Amino acid sequence: MNDSPPPRTPEHPACPHSTTTPESGPELFTWEFATDPYPAYAWLREHRPVHRTSLPSGVEAWLVTRYADARQALADARLSKNPANHAESPHAKGKTGIPGERKAELMTHLLNIDPPDHTRLRRLVSKAFTPRRVAEFAPRVQELTDRLIDRFIEDGEADLIHDLAFPLPIYAICDLLGVPREDQDDFRDWAGMMIRHGGGPRGGVARSVKKMRGYLAELIHRKRENPGDDLISGLIRASDHGEHLTENEAAAMAFILLFAGFETTVNLIGNGMYALLRHPEQRARLEASLAAGESGLLATGIEELLRYDGPVEMATWRYATEPLTLGGEEIAAGDPVLVVLAAADRDPERFEDPDTLDLARRDNQHLGYGHGIHYCLGAPLARLEGQAALATLLRRLPGLRLAADPADLRWRGGLIMRGLRTLPVAFEPGSRTEKGDLLSTL
Repeated sequence: MNDSPPPRTPEHPACPHSTTTPESGPELFTWEFATDPYPAYAWLREHRPVHRTSLPSGVEAWLVTRYADARQALADARLSKNPANHAESPHAKGKTGIPGERKAELMTHLLNIDPPDHTRLRRLVSKAFTPRRVAEFAPRVQELTDRLIDRFIEDGEADLIHDLAFPLPIYAICDLLGVPREDQDDFRDWAGMMIRHGGGPRGGVARSVKKMRGYLAELIHRKRENPGDDLISGLIRASDHGEHLTENEAAAMAFILLFAGFETTVNLIGNGMYALLRHPEQRARLEASLAAGESGLLATGIEELLRYDGPVEMATWRYATEPLTLGGEEIAAGDPVLVVLAAADRDPERFEDPDTLDLARRDNQHLGYGHGIHYCLGAPLARLEGQAALATLLRRLPGLRLAADPADLRWRGGLIMRGLRTLPVAFEPGSRTEKGDLLSTL
């Protein structure tokens, strides 16, 4: 991994035709690919927009790379989210989805089910993520952001993944779920193991999922006896009023909200700040806009960062329930399909100058958080956390700069998510008192 060549800059990608041909195709899932997958995706969009490949796990799946095909696939009811529709053996089925969720009996969550169960469960939690509820949570997000920055602001250096991007969404989602403050560091440890994607000890992910499952079962029992104004208590109340939410469903729901609700935001903050550090002219525009008390460029900027190098590289697994045609390819019943959001959001047929970062981009119906009935439920919260983190970092850390050669930065493994392992930065040491409710002033 340390011998990987430096990443290509998006403005000057290496021409994929110089090293590949329509017969051979680019090499996928290498460390070089993980560093900069966009040239390979450009080749696939042009030559094999719906491409059957063998994944690192050995599972065969279709990759969908063009925007139009991706949008169609994300909304196609014939592509099920239920792993039971995978035509392969039980052993192969265990290689899809979130590691450890099957053994921990956490399969019945929103990413693994179809209507009508999906409709029922999504309705139960959707009110926790309405724009109004998220806006009410903004002061807490700002408080958490400032508290985390306080811990390193006097040092003049930090790892923005470890010190901010990772803990911020963990603590925020724990607050929403109703995890007591004294238990939240345990969640941070478990989540840290899950996010390593094979970088930790063997079996560590499965053990962390099992520990989290046990804790959630205990917490549900405690909330049933002493409910509060939190999401888990709300799920219990809904179940007690005839919504028929089983304990396994409640635990799985809490698990997936935590899992999906933190890693996407870790990557949004990390990838977003990395892109700003690599594009000083765009960063300067945003800093000037924030200094003027404007919110427009921050809002469009978050959407552009989601499109340009978003936190989710591929949408979670789908399985054909019947034969279908997609992008001119015949998909057999039972075949897994992975929609490559990162490729679709760089499609020149949909976006003008797609490899250019433009924080003011207006026509930006990206697929960063999906499309259709499985559109990310927590997107409003993730956007809030991303805006708070990026705006506060730019305001509170003067002279913020990358403290490593980009060629030395490493991206975490795994199919679904795209995020940096570390993001070392340096800045002028500041004061703990230079903070405030930034979001409310924009």
